[in-house]
Amino acid sequence: MNSNILNSLGMGSMDPGIFVIIAAFACVLALVLLILLCVQASKVKKLSGRLDRLCAGAAGESLEEKLGQIIEENQYLSTTVEEHKGKIKDLYRRQEKDLQKTAMVRYDAFSQLGGQLSYALAVLDQHDDGFLLNVVHSSEGSYSYAKQVEAGACKLELSEEEARALEQAKAVKL
Repeated sequence: MNSNILNSLGMGSMDPGIFVIIAAFACVLALVLLILLCVQASKVKKLSGRLDRLCAGAAGESLEEKLGQIIEENQYLSTTVEEHKGKIKDLYRRQEKDLQKTAMVRYDAFSQLGGQLSYALAVLDQHDDGFLLNVVHSSEGSYSYAKQVEAGACKLELSEEEARALEQAKAVKL
């Protein structure tokens, strides 16, 4: 078999059977590629369906819209948390001066009176600053005395009951 086209390509002396083998190989290769293309198209179709279902949502919302809402809510919550942290710090700072620790010791100021109508009251803040109030009940009436407490100590002399009330108040755990 002598062909001008094969001669011009320099393949005029080749056996025509080689051309048949090459053509058969090309057909088989094309068939394999066609099968692979069909398999890939099927996988893409399944994946596309899954993506459509994922993006559709239960109420018709898309996944993108839902993620956008979640991101906005997260930003709002982050801002709110930071604001609340500042407010909580401010509350703790203010609370340090609140009178929070108290103790009362009841006693009989005079031996002839019963019922422990007299008392010493200690009221302190977190830094053990505050006051002592001593109310003495007698047959003639009641008298009250106040003493300032700074850092858990009083500059004035304390009675036994006042000292006990102050120690009990300082021992209160917050």
